Amino acid sequence: MVAWLQAAPLALVLGAFLVLPIIMIVIVSFWGATEYSIYPAFQFDNYQFLFGSPVTYKVFFNTFKYALITWAATLLIGFTVAYFLAFHVRSLTWQVALFLLCTIPFWTSNIIRMISWIPFLGRNGIANSTLISWGVIDEPLEWLLFSDFSVILAFVHLYTLFMVVPIFNTMMRIDRSLIEASYDAGATGWQTLWHVIVPLTKPGIMIGTIFVITLVMGDFITVRFMSGSQSANVGRLISNDIGLLQYPSAAATAVVLLITVLLVIAILLRFVNIRKEL
Repeated sequence: MVAWLQAAPLALVLGAFLVLPIIMIVIVSFWGATEYSIYPAFQFDNYQFLFGSPVTYKVFFNTFKYALITWAATLLIGFTVAYFLAFHVRSLTWQVALFLLCTIPFWTSNIIRMISWIPFLGRNGIANSTLISWGVIDEPLEWLLFSDFSVILAFVHLYTLFMVVPIFNTMMRIDRSLIEASYDAGATGWQTLWHVIVPLTKPGIMIGTIFVITLVMGDFITVRFMSGSQSANVGRLISNDIGLLQYPSAAATAVVLLITVLLVIAILLRFVNIRKEL
């Protein structure tokens, strides 16, 4: 009884700011809409239109494509950075200093960090000008900006730290005697990495994966700016519906996106019990 009373305030906060808004979105997703108004109803028109449109499947494909490629890139970079900080930097002072150095980009807003790529990747930007001056290319590369490449590059820049932090935290918990035992048993560096460090880092990798995938799948500002409005993901689809005051349609899309993200997280959690292994 005492434990329930202690948990009641937190339960009320979660209910008011998390559960209740989700319930309202689900309810509104069944409402109807005209060009000028929305009205309460219980109908499946929004979902029928959503699943009956080929645009929906194209947009969801783009969303998964961005999430998968960004995840692979952030995992590679994040694991490398975390491994270097945890096992090659011996001084705690330097570990803290270098870790804080990784957080410097987060001292500015996401939008500023994102649009900072535009003058670098543009047709007359720094990248093209440098490559032309070096004689590597004869004319500017058009695909550097306002393309899938620029979208994914911005995603990686924005969200790599969300992969570095949990992996680094997990690596710092690894008992160094296990690594020494691996070397004493004759294992090479790569064998120790693959059979000792990677399995023990799985919880951190999984937490970072959940962070990156959920953030990328819900982000629409990056796709809008870095693709030059030439591409879209589910978040952009929801934003467009809201801009057109089509709240029931936006709510239906949001519900489908939420269910999709929850299914992805459920699948990921089947590979590792985060609560047990941390």
